[in-house]
Amino acid sequence: MADRTLVSLLVWADERWPDRPAWTFVAPDGAERTLTFSEVCAQSAALAQALRERGVEAGDRVAVMLDNSPEFPLVWFALARLGAAVVPLNVRYRTADAQHLLDDAEVRLAVTSPAYAGLLRGLSPAPDVVLVEDLHSDDAFEQRPVDAGSTVNVQYTSGTTGRPKGCLLSHRYWTTLGRSLVEEFPRIDADDVMLTAQPFFYLDPMWNVVTALMAGAHLVALDGFHPSTFWEQVRRHEVTYFYCLAAMPTLLLRMPPDPADRDHRVRAVQCSAIPVALHAELEDRWGVPWFEAFGMTETGADLRVTPDDHDELVGSGCLGRPAGHREVRIDDDGQMWLRGPGMMDGYLGHPDPFVEGWFPTGDLARLDDEGRVYLTGRLKDMIRRSGENIAAREVEEVLLAHPAVRLAAVVGVPDEIRGEEVKAYVVAPGAGAEELEAWCAERLAAFKVPRLWEFRDDLPLTASHRVEKAKL
Repeated sequence: MADRTLVSLLVWADERWPDRPAWTFVAPDGAERTLTFSEVCAQSAALAQALRERGVEAGDRVAVMLDNSPEFPLVWFALARLGAAVVPLNVRYRTADAQHLLDDAEVRLAVTSPAYAGLLRGLSPAPDVVLVEDLHSDDAFEQRPVDAGSTVNVQYTSGTTGRPKGCLLSHRYWTTLGRSLVEEFPRIDADDVMLTAQPFFYLDPMWNVVTALMAGAHLVALDGFHPSTFWEQVRRHEVTYFYCLAAMPTLLLRMPPDPADRDHRVRAVQCSAIPVALHAELEDRWGVPWFEAFGMTETGADLRVTPDDHDELVGSGCLGRPAGHREVRIDDDGQMWLRGPGMMDGYLGHPDPFVEGWFPTGDLARLDDEGRVYLTGRLKDMIRRSGENIAAREVEEVLLAHPAVRLAAVVGVPDEIRGEEVKAYVVAPGAGAEELEAWCAERLAAFKVPRLWEFRDDLPLTASHRVEKAKL
């Protein structure tokens, strides 16, 4: 199954479970839209024909900037049918971050909604912008062969020292990832109801879609993560599995206890960076095991705790063992490297980061006697705020473009809720925090804007005139 394409999976699911619900999307007003596997297959084909008539061909890269709705994965599958690639745009992007992705990926066409059309049309150069509701055709779609190794996503992730880089993800990347969740742990099958609350421009809802397609499972997609109503949705839709990360478990625990807390069908929760001190409390409150999992945009699904050693590892912070398709090693400097099938095919326009098939994660880790992985730190000059990866250099470049800023250094500082918060040290005579915050807000997504500011007369510099962040 790992050598299949997203296209062959669509056809296979349509043939096997045509009338079963594939997706249910919950809108902000509570309205729900459900599509069967047959409708997903047919509607993605219709969108593919409409995109073909607009000139989209195999190898093209098309930006998609949409809120959570069936149209996002439908357009993704439509592009996959054409042999083209999606370039997902974070809906919180502003001019600087959106322009970088469009330029870097050489995007010609962008699919969006009226909410974001103005932003995209105001860029320079601007792509050809088409509203998703205007994509329709009266002609039948003819499916042409698509190779499993062809790129289906240019998925941007923050680099370690610079601006976001585009990961080239193939059909094989997605089918390898989905297969591990179906055939290994958590063994998703047709009796499962999955739930995702993350935005679709991220990786997580996309692998949820592929996994559900492989398993015949029903996927429920919320409009976003809302702690006060999250478990209500879990109960309403009889969810059996969900994945979460970052501040989500902490925010859930901060909700008032409810007599219905254990009234649900969830059999397993996978989570990245489960708060060590809260792990046991999470399981006790909702009566369901929480399993640590580790993955990266570059590498897919890599490490996971399973029922075999779950009880021993609660509250340990352990990432578990490698998935069946993955190898792990720790080098002499303590950095973790990963190898195996189903990884990205490199960064768009950047040197190949792989060394004899091994990918350097930038994370420091150790192995115990059982071959289980524990993180000990990271090499990356990157801030992780509420699950968002923020390259410090990207924020610094925007600050340094302000006429009053002479020096700038951006770092992450511990935050109880968000994991890390963005702090800026600046030398900017005559400028204040309010002015610089507004400057950043016009050019960067809101989650990248510094919330903490420290103004100084100077910053410590190395001999090569780089800011010594360790001294800050």
